[in-house]
Amino acid sequence: VLAAYVPQQVDKMSDAARTMLTNKLSQIVTANGMGGSAMNERFIITANIVTLTKDLTATAPPMTALGLEVTFYIGDGIDGTKFASKSVQVKGVGTNETKAYIEAIKQIKTNDPSYASFIEEGKQKIIKYYETKCDFIIKDAKSLAGQNQLEEAIYKLSSVPDVCKTCYDKCLAAIAPIYKQKIDRDCKLKLAEATNTWNASQDAAAAESAGAILSSIEPQAACYGEAKALSAKIQKRVIEIDKREWNYVMKEQQQTSELIKAYRDVGVAYGNGQPKSVTYNVNGWW
Repeated sequence: VLAAYVPQQVDKMSDAARTMLTNKLSQIVTANGMGGSAMNERFIITANIVTLTKDLTATAPPMTALGLEVTFYIGDGIDGTKFASKSVQVKGVGTNETKAYIEAIKQIKTNDPSYASFIEEGKQKIIKYYETKCDFIIKDAKSLAGQNQLEEAIYKLSSVPDVCKTCYDKCLAAIAPIYKQKIDRDCKLKLAEATNTWNASQDAAAAESAGAILSSIEPQAACYGEAKALSAKIQKRVIEIDKREWNYVMKEQQQTSELIKAYRDVGVAYGNGQPKSVTYNVNGWW
């Protein structure tokens, strides 16, 4: 996925024009299979606009006519490496320069098939990035895991798209032990919390609270057996004191596909919790 980005320094651009151009960028990548919510906003599609012509029409009242050159760029917004570029020319007429500018941006045809080769070139450069940086990504993730920053480590590894198959497979293998480390840590914390909650009163309310905690423990976790034993103990007591079945059940063993989704869910949750203001380096792209 390519994140749409319009820098503040684009000349003469109003907020309305900036929003419209950002939407156009998103539509272009979506039409070419690289749209959606970016988990890793490292790779961007951006644009710069240069005014080629500016005229007043001979109409009454006079209108402003602008000719713009819009150049699109795909690249690594963090490292500041440009991967691909493409230019189009558009024209707009309005009662003033701002409106003419917006009318010109409206003329950008986001479903134009000529964007396909531009997007594909950028895509291949992104794949090459992961192929050349893969070992570094894994090393960095393992270093984070060693500092108990497990969610960030999983985020980095799960950000590699599956189209980069060789690196994706390597990262998937590297995630497994880090994910196991995470769920083992979480299991201990959750088991302790559930035990304390239950021991505090051992009534229906405590059973509900403890059950909610225990039912979130992953079955691959080292203390899952202890958690399951506590769950059975609570369930037995609930039947004794309340004469009803307990609503909470422990998770079952996950299949490989479910584990891969679990890895990604951890990464997405971590990414969503990070600050949204990303500073991109596009100096020298235009």
